[in-house]
Amino acid sequence: MPGRFFLERDLAQVISFFPGQGFNGPYAPRRNIAPGQDILVATSDGVSLMRWGIIPVGRKNARGRPVMETIINARSETVFDKSAFDGVGRCIVPADGWYEWTGETRRKTAWAIRPNDGGLLFFAAIYDVWSGPGGLKVPQVATVTCEPNADVKDVHHRMGVLLHRDHIPDWLGPDTEKAAQLMRPWPDGRLTVSPAGDVDWTAP
Repeated sequence: MPGRFFLERDLAQVISFFPGQGFNGPYAPRRNIAPGQDILVATSDGVSLMRWGIIPVGRKNARGRPVMETIINARSETVFDKSAFDGVGRCIVPADGWYEWTGETRRKTAWAIRPNDGGLLFFAAIYDVWSGPGGLKVPQVATVTCEPNADVKDVHHRMGVLLHRDHIPDWLGPDTEKAAQLMRPWPDGRLTVSPAGDVDWTAP
């Protein structure tokens, strides 16, 4: 969780939650945002686009070779301990909601999970910059997950760490202990889980 999410409100509404943080890049509301795509991310330095999916710079296999597997979600229980995440920064991924699936393969039901009050969700996330051949630099991001709350547990065994707006400065700030205290399930009763309806899962 999340494997897909949606952000459908206009850019001005999203940016208004991050005072003083301008954004001049391309943006379009999307109902189906998938790993590997560029997504809107807020850091202490501003709002920008990053690729959803981290290639951990410190992750190695048993032979000591770098692992190139892309990680879209990092477990809250180990995110501050694993060498694979050494040196990452903390950021926020805004969303209107996300999707989960239940059922058998090819007969799965898609569920949309939204806040009851219609507000914006703030996913806790981590980021860094991947260095590729020829000097290529790719900012990359992964959301942080935790145990599910009562709203989500029937559709998935994990959920993204959601932050109250007042806690955003603590997550983006330098104090790791304060940030660690925020990595817990969202309080019960604040999310609605309903059938996703007609979503074009092939749309970019």
